[in-house]
Amino acid sequence: MPMSTMIRPDVRDRVSPEEWQLRVDLAACYRLIALHGWSDLVFTHISAKLPGDDERFLINPYGALFEEITASSLVTVNLAGEKVDDSPFPINPAGFTIHSAIHAARHDVGCVLHVHTVNGIAVSAQKNGLMPISQQSIFVLSSLGYHGYEGVALRDDEKPRLVQHLGGNTFLMLRNHGLLTVGAGIPDAFLAMYLFETCCAIQIRAQSGGGELVQVHPQIVATAQQQAAQVTKNLGGQLVWPGLLRKLDRIDASFRE
Repeated sequence: MPMSTMIRPDVRDRVSPEEWQLRVDLAACYRLIALHGWSDLVFTHISAKLPGDDERFLINPYGALFEEITASSLVTVNLAGEKVDDSPFPINPAGFTIHSAIHAARHDVGCVLHVHTVNGIAVSAQKNGLMPISQQSIFVLSSLGYHGYEGVALRDDEKPRLVQHLGGNTFLMLRNHGLLTVGAGIPDAFLAMYLFETCCAIQIRAQSGGGELVQVHPQIVATAQQQAAQVTKNLGGQLVWPGLLRKLDRIDASFRE
């Protein structure tokens, strides 16, 4: 799938300005995942709910590398993971199983981000899961669920358990599988994943030293959400998102096409 084929000039004229901005942000999120080395070739997904629509979502064309994704190449699907636009690009319906379960249950969620990072999978395989050993970890631990591994996520009967284990949280650790974050919008879901992956990387490095680890007091973890609101001025991912877009523009602005 050559890069030149990932740009469809007609799409921008056929969608609302709000949808186009969502497409730009989602394409940027795919590029950022690639830039940070969190992609698993073509085998994970980021989905975003279309503005004002609980039944239609944008997702990546299957087979395209994350660094190739553009705003116009994103495909519209329904809750069943079926294409509902005239995109020439294929999709992976099985890959939307996790996303569709969460979107159907959590109407406050505009974006679901799922990755298979080495650090995330390593921590997900540890019996005690994520440990409170870093400043980053307290923000994750204050809104974290765990979901046991049931094989490749292809079956609809797993969806209720996924939804139950996520609950009202922002973070979900998929045992032996990877990491998942949700957000009201794409910037919040990305910032959450940045924190999630970072604290997993810190834990693996800290454990590799072999020394006894100092854990953060539970009372500090309990107040993490209030601390986070102060740090981000209640803006969450919106605080860092413009800077991230500027960074991508300097590297390769084709995600906007």
